[in-house]
Amino acid sequence: MSLASWQAAEKKHLIQTYDRYPAALSRGAGVYLYGPGHKRFLDFLSGIGVMALGYSHPAITRVIRDQSSRLVHCSNLFYTPFQAELAKRLAALSGLDRAFFCNSGAEAWEAALKFARAFARARHKRGRVRFLALENAFHGRTMGAVATTFTAKYRKPFAPVMPGVTFVKFDDVADLRRKFARDVCGVCVETVQGEGGVRPLSREFLTEARRLTRKTGALLICDEIQCGLGRTGKMFAYRHYGLRPDIVTLAKPLACGLPLGAVLATDRVARAITPGMHGTTFGGGPLACAVALKVLDVLESRGFLTHICEQGAYFMSRLRDLAQRHKSVKEARGLGLMLALELKNDDTAKAVHKRLLARGIIINRTHGTTLRFLPPYIVTRRHIDQVVDALDAAL
Repeated sequence: MSLASWQAAEKKHLIQTYDRYPAALSRGAGVYLYGPGHKRFLDFLSGIGVMALGYSHPAITRVIRDQSSRLVHCSNLFYTPFQAELAKRLAALSGLDRAFFCNSGAEAWEAALKFARAFARARHKRGRVRFLALENAFHGRTMGAVATTFTAKYRKPFAPVMPGVTFVKFDDVADLRRKFARDVCGVCVETVQGEGGVRPLSREFLTEARRLTRKTGALLICDEIQCGLGRTGKMFAYRHYGLRPDIVTLAKPLACGLPLGAVLATDRVARAITPGMHGTTFGGGPLACAVALKVLDVLESRGFLTHICEQGAYFMSRLRDLAQRHKSVKEARGLGLMLALELKNDDTAKAVHKRLLARGIIINRTHGTTLRFLPPYIVTRRHIDQVVDALDAAL
């Protein structure tokens, strides 16, 4: 089928929830995606952070082939291979104790909110139901997730959403202190905001959030769905800050394209959850968990995180050079291979994004003026140079 035929079929039969780019994709290999007519794209978005190991990774493909011939799914009423081992591995890497597996980041975040309220009720009996979330936060599209998501366009069409959420100015310690009180059950943060423009939190802000929550028994909940599992050069972004949250949510790269999300929690939090309080039909199935274990093998292999740090540092240096030379660029920012170039107006950002796509380079534009880069971890300087040179020409 051609791009035009795909577009016509979707227009007729799909609920129109996506404003798709004018390109079609049919296969991928390494850092490249391919469309009809052998059109090749250099992917610096990784399926919005999902395909962190690139496409058709041989070790991942082998696990999918082998495990799919044995057992793809059975209900969570039974013990299955891999789920407990994956929980054990994630606990050891994160410094937390237990895991719950689901299907997506939004489901993981929804579960985290439920766990926080359950913990508050079990510990404090009543009255602690309020969440603090951050301006420009994005946590997903389910009702609890949109309630903690700042941008009005995600919340207002579905109002009233879950009550009890107060938004704090991004990275504003004074505002956090003003709005924090004993009725707060959880402080919700993305360690590095993704959709909000690739904005890392400061050490001062996250440390103060940890201090306040520890003082009252509230929970610090870190959304690492986009910034976790190696994206910033450490296995978890909060490791840059020298602290441990009470709950962490994961998803995107966890099973390299198969649907899998996770909630990691301390034993103290996990004791508030008993059988029947929460669950999932598909989450944590043997196929997805087998793949996730192989993803962790790759991430933990010698030199892999160092490679991410080195490529990220080189990419950042080249983006900062662009920021110095082009008046239309406001700043470059990010951590590891989660980077952004913020431009001074929407029209320039739209035009640059469009020109890169026409040159066969996939990035995306978020928060209006921000060009976001989430390349596969296997990128090299050659790929980075190609993207930066294209950006230079477009700017």
